[in-house]
Amino acid sequence: MRLSICAVAATLFTSTIAAPTSKFDSLANTSEESESEIVRRDGGDGKYFHEPGGDNTLGHYDKRYFHGVVSDEERRDTQKHMVRAYLDFFRKNDLDTWIAHGTLLGWWWNGQRLPWDFDLDTQVSGATLHHLGEAYNQTNHSYTSDDEQVKRTYLLDVNPWIWQRERGDGMNIIDARWIDVRNGLFIDITGLSETHPDSQPGIWSCKNYHRYRTDELYPMRETMFEGVIAKVPYSYDKILTDEYKESALVNTQFNGHEWNPNAKIWEKTEETLRQEEEERKKKEEEEKKKTVEQAQMA
Repeated sequence: MRLSICAVAATLFTSTIAAPTSKFDSLANTSEESESEIVRRDGGDGKYFHEPGGDNTLGHYDKRYFHGVVSDEERRDTQKHMVRAYLDFFRKNDLDTWIAHGTLLGWWWNGQRLPWDFDLDTQVSGATLHHLGEAYNQTNHSYTSDDEQVKRTYLLDVNPWIWQRERGDGMNIIDARWIDVRNGLFIDITGLSETHPDSQPGIWSCKNYHRYRTDELYPMRETMFEGVIAKVPYSYDKILTDEYKESALVNTQFNGHEWNPNAKIWEKTEETLRQEEEERKKKEEEEKKKTVEQAQMA
């Protein structure tokens, strides 16, 4: 972990949570829901979760709650409170979950989200995933911030294809989502399962080919993320370098942002700010021109 978050590192301690169980990891033939029933629920294309578009922006909203692309400020505010509500819900209900992928990388730098990320990623064990499906699917969860200034509602939606623990046709690699019903932004939740215990014992994988050894994941470490208690895998450094290479842990410029070592945050570069200002002015001019044209036609 970077020296810049040594205060966070100092709070890390090994969790007593046991290694994942394979109790629910061989359910390919035990689903109580038939494939025809699933097809009726997902709209007939085999995919359960749908987004309003396929690019890096529109691909990170749930189509059911999408009302338009939000501003960067609203997205950051949404993500901050969304992940706090998510982590608090799992902790209060004694359910295991941990931050993963780009969200884990953001934690490594400063215990916060990467400011350019459009979604957040977490993982759960296969046992927890199926418990979510049985006990919490399609449930709404209210959230109030500590200062009582922010009140939100989130939907926990579990994909009915969770019993399929290998990639399949690739349409349902996301197992569940924690969705802000105001704007459709979400946290992706994926389960890890020991899919081949006979030939590959102790190897846990998701449907997107991410694989981990038991001793890389467990025992989990507790830390802080976005101001609340969170868990990260035991070998978080190895997991990050395996997924993103070592350069992601040392490069201080990325995606129009630059690392500020004094403030310990990622900030937009001057070039990025200049481009955004030009785009803002261009949009204002186009809207003004449109207003004039409409007035002339009236």
